[in-house]
Order: sequence, then structure tokens, then C-alpha cells
Amino acid sequence: MRFRPLILTMMLVGVALTGCTASKEVPVNTDADKDPCHWLETRDLKPIEDLSERVEAYVVTELRPDLNHLDSTQRQVLEKLVQASKIMTEIFEIQATPCYQELKAVLAALPGSEWADARRYFEINMGPWDRRFERQPFIGNWEHPEGANYYPAHLTEEEKAEIADPANGLDGLFTMVRRDPNGKLVAQPYSEFFAVQLQEAAQLLREAAELTENESLRRFLSSRADAFLSDDYFESDMLWMDLDSTVEVTIGPYETYEDDLFGYKASFESFVTVTDPIESRRLAKFKDELPWLEKNLPIPDEHKNLNRGSESPIRVVDEVYSAGDTRAAVQTIAFNLPNDERVREAKGSKKVLLRNVMQAKFDQILMPIAEVLVAEDQLGDLTAESFFLHTLWHEMSHGLGPGKIVKDGRNTEVRLELKETYSTLEEAKADAMGEWDIFVLQRAGRGYFPDEIYRQQSATYLAGLFRSVRFGIGEAHGRANAIQFNYLMEKGALSYSEQTGRFSIDTDVFEHAIGELVADILMIQAEGDYAASVAFIERYGQMSPVLADALTKLVGIPVDVQPVFPRFES
Repeated sequence: MRFRPLILTMMLVGVALTGCTASKEVPVNTDADKDPCHWLETRDLKPIEDLSERVEAYVVTELRPDLNHLDSTQRQVLEKLVQASKIMTEIFEIQATPCYQELKAVLAALPGSEWADARRYFEINMGPWDRRFERQPFIGNWEHPEGANYYPAHLTEEEKAEIADPANGLDGLFTMVRRDPNGKLVAQPYSEFFAVQLQEAAQLLREAAELTENESLRRFLSSRADAFLSDDYFESDMLWMDLDSTVEVTIGPYETYEDDLFGYKASFESFVTVTDPIESRRLAKFKDELPWLEKNLPIPDEHKNLNRGSESPIRVVDEVYSAGDTRAAVQTIAFNLPNDERVREAKGSKKVLLRNVMQAKFDQILMPIAEVLVAEDQLGDLTAESFFLHTLWHEMSHGLGPGKIVKDGRNTEVRLELKETYSTLEEAKADAMGEWDIFVLQRAGRGYFPDEIYRQQSATYLAGLFRSVRFGIGEAHGRANAIQFNYLMEKGALSYSEQTGRFSIDTDVFEHAIGELVADILMIQAEGDYAASVAFIERYGQMSPVLADALTKLVGIPVDVQPVFPRFES
């Protein structure tokens, strides 16, 4: 990443002149017309009053997976992959927050322990906006740009329409949109915009490729290094699907959650992991059920995606290091990639479950929540295995349902038609369908699960709703859980006792209602109905009074973990 020395100097001088007190304003720059960081100028840095409580909601958690089974070469490969991953964080900071480094420098220069919370929360959120609370500022009063830093600030409605029109080439997944000297919007490929960072990352991947003795890892790393410099990720995504190595990495631009304006732009991230081959093989049989599940989706046959690939490997791994988009605020417990519909059509998608992160959340967050909010007679049904299974089938479900569709006679994708609503609706779909998958397979007599699975899944799912909605309804996963909670309350699957202050779930009603929810979401996706998606989210994706009141009872229980990796961080 690159600093601009003149601006940084002016900012630090401004800090010194104000005496670094919270009640003073920090003059940053006066040349607003020329400086892209003009939005930082003359703003009050006073933190919000409850900042310390918000910081404490993230419990510092050391992740030290067992690496004793790795040989010296594999350890060297890990080191290279972690170094490359740190560059993904550098890039994502630029994507997420205009003038990230300049603002970070201001905070770093402020003396005294009173600023320690602000610095830590800035690190957690990778910017001055709280991802749990609809991206409201927790220091200063800067409004969060809907398009993060993917687009210029202060876009006109005409310019937004220009970006939304595919004919203009501004909606590319791997481009930053900027203005040329004449003010015209232009798309700059990631390989050019982040040339310095991506060239360094590519070199590190090539060095790791030369070290590794695993041929599938070597091929992937070499291809992904090329992709960093060409913006063509298809071949390396295909090779990633075939990756079969104890040491694995998922690295590059993937998710579009950060782009709240259109949902077009992919953020850089990385997961460095070590695989548990025995546990992975135990779950591998589930991938063979995907074609059967697709055929039995509760929607008309013409909307089913029967041609999508079904290789869908499953990996159970321990997280060694994470970086970029996935390190911001709420931590990932599993993922389903790649998102490229061409790869999904050919090979399906890979499901990766981060076992050590998942276990940390179950122990430190899910069970304490359940002990406060779940009916006492259902507490015994909560199990770590059910949490694990729902997470697995959530990720499996991302590979089911409409992907490529035809709308108004043209070939398109659900993601493009639903725009900024896509991520929220897709997460709600995957959550609900994860339960639907398990129940449908059990009803079909597959024999994968115990007879108690209905009770265990229902109770664990109920506690999971509260866990995830605490992420905030301004974030896709949090709002997706609000949708499920409000929908199921409306259907009578969930009930609240005023006497006990706890919630219970009716297993029989839940099974029926979850199927209805899956069907409703799938039809919105199948039709690429943006207006219906907006209306559905507005109806169900709100913080209802009973839900908001329930969350107030969880004071003192962490919202999420803040991972640290002692092996790789000083």
C-alpha cells in the first residue's frame, strides 16, 4: 500500500495543533477539489459513547491449529502463503475504505489509552464504520459510501445508471471505477489498479509453487499468480476445485458483500488452511446428493438448475491464517466457492468448513446465547454436531437453485439482476435450505442422521438465529437471519413466552415453514425479480421489537471472535 506523504504530514500536523483531544477538530486538507481524501477534512473525531462495549463484543481468540504433522517444506509453503495473504488485507483496506491509511495514521498518532479502543475497533472493522450497526461511524461523522471505495464519491443518478448498464463495461467483477482527467467514468482492472500489490503476491505464490511437492497445489498457485496479473480467474478457479493437498489456500477476489451500491465488485481475501482428510472423507458422500436435491427443490421444474456440476468437494480444515475481506468484523466459519457460474456449471463448487473457528463460536457464543434465550426443555437438543451440519448444508445450498437465468429474453445471472439485494437473499436462502436439505434427506430414508435430528437441528438453528442477527441487519448475514426469524414467527414456527422470556421452536411447524421460505426465495431468484427482492427484505429483514428486546438480554456474551494467529503475527 502507498502513502501520500504530503497529505499524511498535513494530517499529523493538524493532530498536533489540536492537542489530540476528542473535543477538537482535526484539520486534514483544504484542497478538496484535488484531494480524493477531502472527505476527511475538518471532522470531529470524538468516539461514540459505547465504544468500549462494542469493542468488548469481540473476544480475542488465539487460533493455533496443530501443524506437527507438516514437514519442513510444507511449513515453508505456509509461510509464503501467509505473506501473500497479508497483501490481500492491504488491497481490501483500499477497496473498503477511501483513504484508509491516512485515517489509520491519524488514529495511530493520537496518544493516551483512551484511543486504544478506537484503534482496535478500526482494525476490527477495517475502517471507521461499524459493520454491526448498519455501517454507522463510530469515530468522526463520515457517512459510509454505499459503493465503498470501488466507485468515485458523489455519483449522480445518471452516473449510477451508466454503471448499471452492462453495455458500458463498468460493472465488471474485477475492476475499480474511477474518473479520467475529463471526469468520465472508466473501469480500471484490478491488475492495473493494484499492480504493485498483485505483482508481489504473484511472486510469493510462484515461490510457494516451486517449494511444494504437491502437484495440484503447484498448478493452482502458478495459475492463480498468472490470474493476479491478467484478471482472468477461470482457469485457476477450475484448478482450485481439483486441489487435493494437506496445505490449502483460497486467495483472490471473491465475495461482493462490500459493494452495497450494486453488489458488482469482488473483494480480495484469503484463507490459509490445513485439511483433515479423515473428516473430509466422512462428509464426501453428501455431494452425491446434490443432483437429487436440485430435482426435488420446491419450485417448478423449469426453474431448476439441473445442468450445474455436482463434483462439489467438501473440505474440513483448520484455519491457519485469514486475511482481507474475511478478517473484517464477523469471522467466517465456512465458505462455498468459487462464485463464477461457469465453474459451477462445469464442476459445482467446493465447500470448506473451518472447524477450529466453528468450535470457538459454538463454545464461546452459541451455547451461552441458548442458555439465556432458548426454552429450557429444548436446551438439551443443542449439539455441536447440529451446528456443524447446518453450516455444512448452508454451504452446500449455495450450489443449489437458480444461477444463470433468462430474463426478458436475455441470458443473465441472479446476482446481476438482484444487485445489492442479492447477498442478503442468497444468505437467507442458504440458511433455510440447509435445514430443508437435512429434513428432506431424512424423510427420504437416507440414513445419514439420527432419529433425533429434527429436534437437534431445530433447537440449534433457533439459537443460531440470535447469534447471527447480532452481526447487525446492515450486514448481509445478519439481515438474512432477521428475515428468517420474522418469517418463522409469522408462520408460528417460533414462539415467545412472556413468562419465561425464552423462545421455543415447534419442530413440525418449522419443517413445513422452512420449505415455504425456501420456495419463496427461490422464486424471486428464478425470476430475477429485483422489486420483489427489495419488498421481501423490507417486509422481513427488520429488527422487530421482540427480536430487539431479546438481544438486550445477551449483554456480556461475545458477538464474535477476533482471531489472532500467534505463529504469524508479531
